[in-house]
Amino acid sequence: MFEHRRIGACAAALWLAVGLAAGCTKKSESPTQPSPTPTSTVVAYTALGASDAVGVGASVPCFPFAACPDGTGYVPLIARRLTESQTVTTTNLGIPAAVLSPEVQELGNKYGRNIPANFIQGEMPFVPRNTTLVTIFAGGNDTNAIGTAIEGGAAGSADVRVYMDGQVAQFRTSLDTLVRGIRQRAPSTRIVVANLPNFAGLPFTQGYSLQRRQALQRISVSFSRDAINVLSVQNVSIVDLLCDPRSYDPAHYSSDGFHPNDRGYAFIADAFLAAIRSSSVTEAQPTCAQTAIVPPL
Repeated sequence: MFEHRRIGACAAALWLAVGLAAGCTKKSESPTQPSPTPTSTVVAYTALGASDAVGVGASVPCFPFAACPDGTGYVPLIARRLTESQTVTTTNLGIPAAVLSPEVQELGNKYGRNIPANFIQGEMPFVPRNTTLVTIFAGGNDTNAIGTAIEGGAAGSADVRVYMDGQVAQFRTSLDTLVRGIRQRAPSTRIVVANLPNFAGLPFTQGYSLQRRQALQRISVSFSRDAINVLSVQNVSIVDLLCDPRSYDPAHYSSDGFHPNDRGYAFIADAFLAAIRSSSVTEAQPTCAQTAIVPPL
């Protein structure tokens, strides 16, 4: 679902260079065009993400920026399902270990996360202008990077909760920038964004201290509720992984407890497809039990 294992810097740089070579000339376009209906006969699908987009943890992962029709991650699964009734072209811009913004990239690298790219600079500028469907899955690596920075003393003497809230506010601003940038490049696109599960409930955090799980819970849940879910008012459909019990099933994760396996990616693809095929904007639940898996910080 999110990049947890570190990717070699040379390989990540190579993947990023390949992606940058695919860029297009920028042109200002209106972001206020209506989204297309999910029943369009031709779908130009573009995915923005990190290791989740290329299917790390799946039995058939994909190489970044390469065609991968037989992959078992959620992006090729979505494409194959849509192809059953539509003509589909797919552009997968996912970069393993990427975070949303240059600010979090800089923060994470300061505390040893080795982050090679961010969505705003490394993915958004290369969304094809004919794109009619965009999926976004952002924030997982950001959650881990901010958590690592806090453990490294980034909050200083300030209240750590205030520091986290500032990071959430920055994430919301960056996500707005991403959505606006996509719509400037592809005004007719339908945008579907997945929110984040509560990291305190994921398998990879079960051996962490309570304090560390509380911090990751506050960051990931706040990203979902305060930055991602609110995008529905901008005509963005939300895939509610936070409140979906399937997000917390250990059987949906690979051996690292962080990346999904084939079953997990199939679940994510199904959740995205439900939103893609909806005739109206989908919204997240306002609250659920999964927002407080451990006592709040």
